[in-house]
Amino acid sequence: MPEERVSANGFSANVFRCSTAVVGTGAAGYNAANRLWQYGQRDILLVSESRVGGTSRNTGSDKQTYYKLTLSGGEPDSVREMAKSLFEGQCVDGDIALCEAALSTQGFLRLVELGVPFPRNRYGEYVGYKTDHDPRRRATSVGPYTSRQMTERLEAEAQASGIPMLDNALVVRILSDGARVYGLLCLKIGAQREADRFTLICCKNIVWATGGPAGIYADSVYPISQYGATGLALEAGAQGRNLTEWQFGLASIRPRWNVSGTYMQVLPRVYSCEEDGSGEREFLFDLFDTPAELLSRLFLKGYQWPFDVRKASGGSSLIDILVYQERCRGRRVFLDYRTNPAWGDFSFEQLDTEAYEYLRRAGACFGSPIERLQHMNAPAVAFYRDKGVDLAREPLEVSVCAQHNNGGIAVDCWWQSGLAGLFVVGEAAATHGVYRPGGSALNAGQVGSTRAAQYIAARRAGLPDEAGLAGFAKTAAAALEQMGGLAHAALAAGGADSEAGNLRRLRAEAGRRMSECAGAIRNEAQLRSCLAKTQQALANLPAEARAGSAAELPWLFRLRDILIAQTAYLSAMLDYIEQGGRSRGSALYTDPAGRKPHDKLPGMFAFVLDDGSRGNLVQELCWKPDGCACRWRPVRPLPEEDDFFENVWRDFRETGNID
Repeated sequence: MPEERVSANGFSANVFRCSTAVVGTGAAGYNAANRLWQYGQRDILLVSESRVGGTSRNTGSDKQTYYKLTLSGGEPDSVREMAKSLFEGQCVDGDIALCEAALSTQGFLRLVELGVPFPRNRYGEYVGYKTDHDPRRRATSVGPYTSRQMTERLEAEAQASGIPMLDNALVVRILSDGARVYGLLCLKIGAQREADRFTLICCKNIVWATGGPAGIYADSVYPISQYGATGLALEAGAQGRNLTEWQFGLASIRPRWNVSGTYMQVLPRVYSCEEDGSGEREFLFDLFDTPAELLSRLFLKGYQWPFDVRKASGGSSLIDILVYQERCRGRRVFLDYRTNPAWGDFSFEQLDTEAYEYLRRAGACFGSPIERLQHMNAPAVAFYRDKGVDLAREPLEVSVCAQHNNGGIAVDCWWQSGLAGLFVVGEAAATHGVYRPGGSALNAGQVGSTRAAQYIAARRAGLPDEAGLAGFAKTAAAALEQMGGLAHAALAAGGADSEAGNLRRLRAEAGRRMSECAGAIRNEAQLRSCLAKTQQALANLPAEARAGSAAELPWLFRLRDILIAQTAYLSAMLDYIEQGGRSRGSALYTDPAGRKPHDKLPGMFAFVLDDGSRGNLVQELCWKPDGCACRWRPVRPLPEEDDFFENVWRDFRETGNID
C-alpha cells in the first residue's frame, strides 16, 4: 500500500489511501470487511485501536444469546413476524426492523459455516429458546462467549483472505465537511517521536464499527478494553438517535461481567458494607416483608436481568434500586455465594411457584448458593475462577452498570448515516429502541455490516474522486494542525513528568459524574448540573490536559471523545424530559408528582410510568460545540412492498434491489 506524507503547521503524518476503511475489529467490523472482500472489493483497510480489544471479543454473560428467525420445531414464524417483534420495541424504524429479520438467517448460517458451534438436534434443526421480549423461540447460544467465538471465526476468515490491517491506530478525527466524509486521522499508539505520531487515511467510505460509547460511564459492564468513539461521529456531523435509551443491570465490578441467569437464580446472599469492609448488613430485607418475597424477586433477576422501570413497583427491579441506593450511600455491595441469606426457618416450597418449580426441576433445592451454582452451571463458577475470583472463598462486588446502548448514530436501511460515505454498524448504530429482544444486538451487527458492504460494493466502489481528494487535503490539514496542537500542548503541560499527568483522573471524574446522574436513575436538576460541568470540562480540555509522556496521549483523545459524547447524551435526556417524556425502558426519571416504587423507599425514587404515547417517535440529535439541537419525527413504518415474484425478480436483475 503506497505511503506519502502530509504536513500542516509543523505537524506531519503518513497517508494511506483506500476505497473503504473499516474501523473496529469486533464481530461487526470483521464481517463488514469480509463481506466487502466477498463482493469483490480489494482496496479496503481494517483499522483498529487494539485488535484484541473491544466488546465482541471480551464480553459475554451466563448464556450469551444470538437472536434470529426460528429454525426448529413446529411453532410458526416468519420474517414479518420477527420484524414486528423488533418494531414493537418502541422508537424503532420499520425498514430497519424488516432488514434485521430478513437477513437474520443468512447471517446466522454464515456463522455456522465459519464454524461457530450453534447447537442443533440430531435432525439438523437449530434449536432455540425464548429470551426477553421474544414471543417465539428465536434465541440460541454457544455459551458465555458467543460473541467471542463469532469474532474469532470472522477474524480467521479476514486473515485467510489477506485483508490488510492497520493496528494500534486510534482514530482521533473523522475528516468531514458536515455533508460527506473524506478520511480519518489516527494516533499511532506507542509512537515516541512526534514525526511518527499521526497517520492519515484518505478514503471514499468509512464503516464505523467502534461499538457503544462504553467510556462515558464509570459503572460499566463493558470490558476495560472497550471505549467507543460515538463522540467523533457526532462531531463529524452524523446525527444521534435514541441516545436516551440504554440497558442497565447488575454486574460484577472486577471482573466486569453480567450477574444474570443462574448467578441470581441460586439465591446468593446480598449484603453491603462500609468502604473498609465493616458494618455488613443484608439490606434487601429492609424492603420485603418475608424471605419468600425477597428471594422470589431475587430469583427473577436471573430472567429479568436488565433494570426495567415497569418492574420497579413490587417487581424484580426493586433489587436494582436498592443496590443503587446503597452505592449512593457510599457503601459497597456484594453477592456472597458461600452462605445462604439470613432466611430463618424458610423452606424452598415457600418461594413463588415459578422459582420453586425451576429449582426443584433443576435438583437445586439444597445446600449453599455455591453448591447450587456448581450443580446447575459449573462453567459459571469456572468463569470467575479463571478471572482470579473463587466464589467458594470470596464475595463478588457488584453495582448497577451500563451494559448496552440501544441508541447511537442514526442510519438508514443500508446502515449509512446522514454523512455520505459514513456507514455505522454494530452497537454504534441506533437500530434498537426502548426494548429489544435479548441477543438481537449480535444479529443487528451481522445484518448491518452485510447491508453496508452490499451498498458500498454496488454504489460506492472505487477510490475518491477529485472532489474527494480536494476535500481530504483541506480537512486533513485542519485536523492534523488541531489534534497535533492538542497533543503538543498536553505534553508541554506535563513537562515529560510521569507524575504530572492528569488524563486518567479527568477521565475517571467524567465517568463518575455520568454514572451518578445519568444511569438508571435520572433527576432533571442533576442532569443539568452534570451537563454544565461536562461542557466546561470539554471547553477547558486544551488548557487543563497534562500528559506525562507520549504513552498517555491515547487517554487525551479518548477523554475528548467521551466528553463530546456525554454532552450529546445528557442533552438528549434533558430534551426528553422537556418534551414530556416519562420513565420507560431502563431509565427511571424522578418526578415528585409520581409514586414511589415502594412505601419504604425515599421520595427521590418517585416516578411516573411512560404511557407509550411516544413509542412511535424517535429523537434525533445534532451535536454542536455551543449546544445540541434535538428533533422528533415519527418512526418509519414496516414497509408494505409489492412482493410479486416477477416484479421483484425483474428489479433484482437490473439493480440487485440496492438503491
